[in-house]
Formats: sequence, structure tokens, C-alpha cells
Amino acid sequence: MFYADFPETLELRGETIPLDTALFRYPFRVRVQGDKAVVLDLHGADHFFQVFHYPDGIYLTSFGKRGDSPEEMVSAENIRWNRGFLWALDANKSELVRFGFALSGDSLLRQEAVPLDKEILRALDFVQYDDSAFIVPDYSGNSRFCMVNRQGKLLRKMGAIPSVDEDALKNARPALAQAWRSFIDYNPRNGVLAAVTQLGEVIEVYNLKDSTHVVRIGPHGEPEFQVSQGYGIPTGIMGFSDVQVTDSAIYAVFHGRSFKEIARSAQKGIDLPDGGQYIYVFSLSGEPLRKYVLDHYIYGISVDEQRGIITATDVNKDEPIIKYKMK
Repeated sequence: MFYADFPETLELRGETIPLDTALFRYPFRVRVQGDKAVVLDLHGADHFFQVFHYPDGIYLTSFGKRGDSPEEMVSAENIRWNRGFLWALDANKSELVRFGFALSGDSLLRQEAVPLDKEILRALDFVQYDDSAFIVPDYSGNSRFCMVNRQGKLLRKMGAIPSVDEDALKNARPALAQAWRSFIDYNPRNGVLAAVTQLGEVIEVYNLKDSTHVVRIGPHGEPEFQVSQGYGIPTGIMGFSDVQVTDSAIYAVFHGRSFKEIARSAQKGIDLPDGGQYIYVFSLSGEPLRKYVLDHYIYGISVDEQRGIITATDVNKDEPIIKYKMK
């Protein structure tokens, strides 16, 4: 199903949260729970994760030490709260790592590492389905998601890439899967799993309780790409960069800038802001509800519907954490 626009468009002005710590290199994700906010710095020099008291921005601790040793992380793709624990994905090591707070509450300790099944191609995102299973996207092109157990073993694959490109589905599935790379989120309270494409403008909504599946395609269409030496090279637009399923809606950060525009600006020596200036809001069945137009370009979000607050990361600023009050 297609959508052309949103019934409501609202402008939001953000408030910068001052942080008492060193500069970030690339603050990609922010996850807020209670009075703690965790920021994933994609290119962190010493640690991938910084923890702050929320909302005053007081630095608490760092964790996820960068390095090659067994107790360190080579990369970090995402971070998820699970009550008092934090799960992180290290794509280069192909493992999920669980961290827990020390008794003092002011530091996080590495408690467990779950190696992912060798049948799973490089995982770039994950959600916790329940206490005994995870869901990770499938980049083989043969399905959409992999369900893995608490020990990282592949249980089953599910779904299919909803592309109309029959030639790619038949002859270039791995490249198609790369082009359809999606960011995902899952809410166990309502059973809704959402996936938004990094390229193009497609949102998929899976209700895992009633087994329904909705695909919504926006004006920019599905991801566009060319196949070169087996890889999918993007040719269309930058699409979404984060998504969150709350109890009542789906929130997604949207960019919408074409690769041609990015290349032209680079040739002219113009540095375009990195990130998306829009937050799209959909119903739990994928219906467009509203579009927020922001005064910052952002990458990651953490939505608190009860407080009416969206916390976001702006990679272009020295103080990168922005707070928006929803209208």
C-alpha cells in the first residue's frame, strides 16, 4: 500500500541537553530508560557507550571498551534495554553482549556474550523477542528475519523481501538484501515488529500476535540500487535511520536526500548536514498519522510517550543530545 503524505505536519524546536564529558565522534543511537540515557558512539575512541543521568546530562560511566581482546568490542551496531540490563550487538565479532549495572549502580559490567549462529550473515541490528529469543535481519536475501534462541542458535527464518524487482529476486538476492537493509524495533506488549529501509521509503509492520503483515511505500518508492560485483550500490535516496515501536504508534527518523544531491554538494565543497530532519509517525497498522519537521538533523531517537518527549542524537553538533516536546 502506498502513502503520498501525512494528514498532519508539525514543526518542533529542540532543546540541547548539556553533557559534562568529552566530545563524541558519531553519536548514532540514544536509549533512555528511567533516569538513565545511554548513547552509542559509533566511532568512539575508547568506549562505544556513554551513560548519563537523564535529563540533566551528568556523566555516569562508559562501557563497551573498544579492542580485540575477548572482553572488548570490535564494533557496535545497536543497544537495547531489557529491564536492568543492556544488550549490545558487535557485528564484527558476530555476538550479542549483555551488560549489567554493578551493585553501586555507577558502572556497567560485561556479564555474558552470545555468539550468533554461523548460518546468520553479518547481523546489523537486533531486537529481543522475549527472554528466550532474539530477532535479527537476514541479509542472505532468502528471508527477512532470523529468529535465534538465547544461545544464539538459528531457530527459523521468516518473511520475504517485499520487492517488485523480480529480476533481483531471482538473480541478485544478496545485493537486494543489502539495498533493503532495514532498522528494526519490536514492542512485546503489542507484538508489533517494525522495519524501515535505510534506502528508499518503505515501512513494514509485522504483528507477531495475529500474523498480519503490512507494507507501506512512500513517495520515494522502494530502495534503488545497481549491482556491481555482487554488491548493491545505492542510487536513490537516503531513507530512514531509526525506528521505535511504542504502545500506541511507530516513530521513524527520515532523511529523504538523494545520493545525486550529496555527490553534487561534495563536488562543490559544500558539507551538507548529516541526518534526517523529519520524524514520521505511523499507527501500529502502518497508517500515516503525522510528520514532525525538526530544527536539527538527527540520527537516533528515544520516544517517551508518557512524558511527551523525544530524545534525539545530532551528529553535527558538539553537544549532540536534543530533547523535543511533542505537540
